[in-house]
Amino acid sequence: MFLVKLQFDCFENTTISAVDRAVNGVMEALRYNGQVLGREFPIVLHDGVFQIRCVCPDEDSLHPRYHSPAVKTAFALLTDAGLLSPKVTLLGRDINSEDAADCEVPTWQVLYTTYVHTCSPLRSGDSLLPIPLHRLEATGEVDHTELIQWQTQWQACDEIQMGGLCDAEHSALAEICNENSALFKKGRVLADRIENMTQVPTYYYQYRVGGVSLQSEQDRTCPICHDSWQLSAPLHGIFHFKCNKCRLVSNLSWDFAE
Repeated sequence: MFLVKLQFDCFENTTISAVDRAVNGVMEALRYNGQVLGREFPIVLHDGVFQIRCVCPDEDSLHPRYHSPAVKTAFALLTDAGLLSPKVTLLGRDINSEDAADCEVPTWQVLYTTYVHTCSPLRSGDSLLPIPLHRLEATGEVDHTELIQWQTQWQACDEIQMGGLCDAEHSALAEICNENSALFKKGRVLADRIENMTQVPTYYYQYRVGGVSLQSEQDRTCPICHDSWQLSAPLHGIFHFKCNKCRLVSNLSWDFAE
């Protein structure tokens, strides 16, 4: 991933509130199109210009060829705030984040995220590296809003259950573990949509914790079709189970994993 600076120059007098509205509109649109990562984008006023530093999945993530209709609209609205389109400066590789998957089509892919990840939730099944969403056609009506909102909700549940010590822990855990939860069902719908769009087998990750014993965990069957789905060896050190029919992967309960 790469650190990028966006510089917004004024072409006429403006106000802080107008700039705040317009620039945050641009960043929100870029985020929901998968062109920038994260949720917070502090705006700095320096020597009469407004600057933002953000992380992008690819060196060319902000190229206009990737812009969604929402991004194009947000850029057009900069004029109303007295701002020019931003100058983009690539500052370099972010050494604290994962590289993106290469541009080759993977043999399979998976929707997988955790509360510590800001990268794309769509990952190559071959390498488990994130696939930048801006490389894809829109997974929603105009961009990837639905997918990124699903990721935000999944991560919120994951953070609650990891922290524990509150009444919401079990409800949050059920959302990411239980195949009948609203969040689980939404994720599977999105995975199916991506598969239909990309023609690449796309799996959904079922988080697993708890259980009675190691043996009972190893004997688990697919929660959808109830067929055997245990792998002879875990994939990427995480996925111990994989159902090709139902497009699901899962881990051995973290209570028993080595």
